[in-house]
Amino acid sequence: MGTGIIGTGVSGLYAAQLGLQTTEHNIANANTPGFTRQRTIQESNPGLLTGAGFLGQGTHVATIERVYSRFLTEQVVGSQSSASELDSYYAQIRQIDNLLADPNAGLSPALQDFFDSVAQLAAKPSDLPSRQAMISTAEALSARYQSLGSQLAQMNDGINGEIKASVADINSYGEQIASLNQQIGLAQVASGQPANDLLDSRDQLILELNRLIRAKTTSNSDGSVNVYIGSGQQLVVGSQAVALATMSSAADPSRVVVALKSAAGNQEMPEKLLKGGALGGLLAFRSESLDRASRDLGRNAASLALTFNAQSALGQDLSGRSLLSPAGFESALFDVSAPAVIANANNPAGSPSVSATFVTPPFSGNFYTDLGNSDYRLTSDGVNATLTRLSDNKQWSGATLALVNNALSADPQGFSLAPAGVLPPAGASYLIQPTRDAARNLSVNRMLAADPGLIPAAGPIRSAAGANNTGVATISAANVGPGYPAAVATLAPLPFSLEYQGGSLQGFPAGAQVAVDGVIVPAPGGIVPYTSGATITIVGSAPPSGVSFSIAGLPNNGDRFSIDLNPAAVADGRNALAFGQLQIQDTMSGKTASFQEAYAQLVSETGSKTRQIQVTGDAQQTILAQAQASRESLSGVNLDEEAANLIRYQQAYQAAAKAMQIGASLFDTILQIAAG
Repeated sequence: MGTGIIGTGVSGLYAAQLGLQTTEHNIANANTPGFTRQRTIQESNPGLLTGAGFLGQGTHVATIERVYSRFLTEQVVGSQSSASELDSYYAQIRQIDNLLADPNAGLSPALQDFFDSVAQLAAKPSDLPSRQAMISTAEALSARYQSLGSQLAQMNDGINGEIKASVADINSYGEQIASLNQQIGLAQVASGQPANDLLDSRDQLILELNRLIRAKTTSNSDGSVNVYIGSGQQLVVGSQAVALATMSSAADPSRVVVALKSAAGNQEMPEKLLKGGALGGLLAFRSESLDRASRDLGRNAASLALTFNAQSALGQDLSGRSLLSPAGFESALFDVSAPAVIANANNPAGSPSVSATFVTPPFSGNFYTDLGNSDYRLTSDGVNATLTRLSDNKQWSGATLALVNNALSADPQGFSLAPAGVLPPAGASYLIQPTRDAARNLSVNRMLAADPGLIPAAGPIRSAAGANNTGVATISAANVGPGYPAAVATLAPLPFSLEYQGGSLQGFPAGAQVAVDGVIVPAPGGIVPYTSGATITIVGSAPPSGVSFSIAGLPNNGDRFSIDLNPAAVADGRNALAFGQLQIQDTMSGKTASFQEAYAQLVSETGSKTRQIQVTGDAQQTILAQAQASRESLSGVNLDEEAANLIRYQQAYQAAAKAMQIGASLFDTILQIAAG
């Protein structure tokens, strides 16, 4: 009986000792990241059959287990992945928001200063300081575009670096998880018991991995896990890690992308598959916000340059030179880079070089551009070339690039492709970026910067009523539009004169096209019915544009009105006034927005997206905190509870020791009786 009492006491003593050690382990790791509270699982030893029934033989510790919930752990992991993605996105987009919306460093102040100087030039076209002021503010404006564009480009370079660092960390976590898989398998096979601390370490690594990218796991029978990213790409399989890599995109070498390493070489992964974590946030920010901001800013810069240059070509400089002059006329105020066309690195051998050029801005009361805020992809199947707008996948096709351009003419995008007669071979692909780099490549024409007198502030044509007119009709200042040199050629030799007779204007050149209020009218014998106040255009190009003027009031028979060149018009600021009108006219997006409106929309959209990401991120942090609290309530270490466990196991230990003492005393008594 003594042996049974002692054996039972020893089992209780050992069980209490393991309980104390487990409790102490919990207390020591109360602040260890990823630690899961452990507990001992006791079971009763099989009873000994006696005449009085089964006699208990004490206890044993069956296992030491983690107080673990896979469901709660996966909630934390998933929430952490989403929270890290939003944090990464917000950290980047708020930089763009601060950059674009800055009241001093943003674009709006520089635009306003530039147009203020344009107004000053229009008021004093012969004043060289006013001309120099316009050049100076134009240079400041182009420098602001360059600065903003360069900072966005630097952000892209920074993201390339962060992608490389993130992929290196992901590979490191994958290798560590694979190593732990092997250690856990060996430990559990050898002991038949869970390797609790190794399991905690692996769970913590999986959580850290999800801070970088969303990863899913599946369990194997040997206790190892497989880790998958994207749409099921393997990162860890048992004790083997599959490495990721970074590479320059085949479509755009300036863009670092994620790839899977394989025996056949690195295989680029579609960005849309890489969601969650800081890496997912970086990729989403780059494709959704950074690229859009770069394109929108570039569209603004290119539209400014193209419309100003188109209007500039309708002017006359301080020396009287214009498009009508044989040489020496500088028609461009700004220089801007052509749309970028990037051939895919995997194009078939011998694929031709493709280029793109901006379309001359259309004219409808004022110049405007049709440039959008998307990139495009040109592909070929060997039969047709297809241009795809990447923002919405709208397509234009043709058997040659010329036919693609024809298709674009019905739905203009602000650029055309060359060489016209070429069809790239099947499988060829080109990325077209019309505006992405336009902002940082904008500059002022160096010829005008060196000589402000070259600014074409005047109009090249003037009008006048005859000095001997007896009626009260007046003629407006003559305006010119695209193609006006062709219209002037039909009027040669100048001056050209019209005479009012019997309700009609006579003297229009034979063969000249005449438009009244934009409608082509027949002019048999050079005679057009007179309508007071109507805009009359000697057409040089369609839609009706050329040399325009209006005659208003009541003329008398024989009254004459002349059109002539405008030499030495140093006090004429009509074209400078047209420059100033570009500030308030719809010059962008197919004549639907002005420069400031388009930029304000970019700032507004960026600000709204920033706020959206911030609010969503705050909400996701709350969800993460709730998931962590739920997990901690089950698996976390409660020091008060562990203190109580210490007392409980101490008392159990003392009780078991007392039982052993009693058993030893009884055994001594038996020995004494036997000796007596």
